[in-house]
Amino acid sequence: MPRVRKGAARNQARKKLLKQARGYFGSNHKSPYRAKDAVIRAGVYAYRDRRARKRDMRKLWITRITAACKMRGTRYSLFMNGAKNAGLLLNRKMLSQIAIQDPAAFDKLVETAIKASTATPANK
Repeated sequence: MPRVRKGAARNQARKKLLKQARGYFGSNHKSPYRAKDAVIRAGVYAYRDRRARKRDMRKLWITRITAACKMRGTRYSLFMNGAKNAGLLLNRKMLSQIAIQDPAAFDKLVETAIKASTATPANK
């Protein structure tokens, strides 16, 4: 059986790798050996930071809601507890958007939540 050298497949793999490494600094976009390490490292960072972005956004929404609650004389924890007891099905992203774009509606939500937090919870 003749010896097979994977010429076409190797060229395609190298081309694909260098295409993924386009725009990298120095020899990281020229040398296949360096490009492979750079692409793997970039993939690790991308995977990690896709999850970190979710945490960061949640922190931002909580910070915005906290600031909006302080402006209305209440605390974040009391507001969220009251919202849960009142049966408000708005998540933190929605609440932060309402606090920014429609302060009057957020005032009503705060009033509803405060009333529900001072009353005894119905679902406990």
